[in-house]
Amino acid sequence: MAVGQVGGLLPHVAVPSTMPAFLIPEWGLSYGEAGLMASAYAIGYMLAAPVLTTLTDRIDARRILIFGSLLNALGTVGFGLLAEGMVSAMLLWGLTGLGFAGAYMPGLKALTDRLAPGDSSRSVTVYTGAFSFGVGLSFLACQLIADAFGWRWAFILTGLPPLIMTFVAWSLTPVTPAPRAGPLLDLAPALRNRTALGYSFAYGCHCFELYGVRTWLVAFWGFVAASGGAPLGAVVVSALFTALAMPASILGNELALKLGRHRAITLVMLLSAAVALAIGFTAGLSPWLTLMLMLVYAFTVPGDSGALTSGMAAAADPRFRGASMAVHSTVGFAFTAAGGWVIGVALDMAGGVSQPGAWALAYSVMAMGAALGPVFLWWSRRSGASS
Repeated sequence: MAVGQVGGLLPHVAVPSTMPAFLIPEWGLSYGEAGLMASAYAIGYMLAAPVLTTLTDRIDARRILIFGSLLNALGTVGFGLLAEGMVSAMLLWGLTGLGFAGAYMPGLKALTDRLAPGDSSRSVTVYTGAFSFGVGLSFLACQLIADAFGWRWAFILTGLPPLIMTFVAWSLTPVTPAPRAGPLLDLAPALRNRTALGYSFAYGCHCFELYGVRTWLVAFWGFVAASGGAPLGAVVVSALFTALAMPASILGNELALKLGRHRAITLVMLLSAAVALAIGFTAGLSPWLTLMLMLVYAFTVPGDSGALTSGMAAAADPRFRGASMAVHSTVGFAFTAAGGWVIGVALDMAGGVSQPGAWALAYSVMAMGAALGPVFLWWSRRSGASS
């Protein structure tokens, strides 16, 4: 499942990877428009996730997983062949995000349905950790292919690996969920579960920060490299930053098992906010300093991911786990959509990607997102939920 997910993630950052050098200048986009275009993926995901993920409480999740993986491939290849401007790009990228909505959380449901309860925490963390590893490969592949063959081929070629997950899903032993009555989109049981909901809103804050930095990572390192003396190029930095998220997520979950989830997540998110502020206010001073801070940030940003998702899965009522996952992913990708766009608007407001003050503002916004996560965890505990 982790290998299949990596294949499904190869197109994941194709738009952010190709925006600075190709899409923004070719289509004459502002940074806010570019951020909105990149966020179309998350918008498509957000709109489809409640239906597709909740449906896994009624039919075998592997069937949804096959459908989503096929649509993920179709949307990405379609972008490479047909996108001609912001509107068509948003429609096709939104379709790709819709497909991924049928792959990520339904894939998690397909996995947890086939695990004994005691196996779930570490297995879920490996699965969520593979997410970041796949995104790191996406940064690497998309930039290298675009530089060598043009941005359209970056979409066409990375649109094929999602088909790997269709074969993985097809090979899974069928599992039939217990019969369920009532409406499909009955999210009320999940919304009443304040323990799971607290993790989901904190996860949204994590996603806001994560996709804020991922959407603009290539552009940011272009600014750093323009000052001279950058030890690494944007291709290596973006791939390394994202690939480190896999061990970071696993280590973060182990920390949560030792300290307790609430305490560990709060510590990681506040540390991440502090590092984001340090990056923003020292950007342009020294490429080596920025690189060191970015490597620290590569651990703090995803360090809470596995603990947040495994915490939600553990807190969810088994009868409504699909509904809880639907809420979790919908909240996460709603914040994701906001992250890429809001950072783009901040860059426009402060003079664009060539200005140090613009990046100070951008990373301050990311820090604010991370710092809100512990507030939601405090709310869920104060409401009587346990950690």
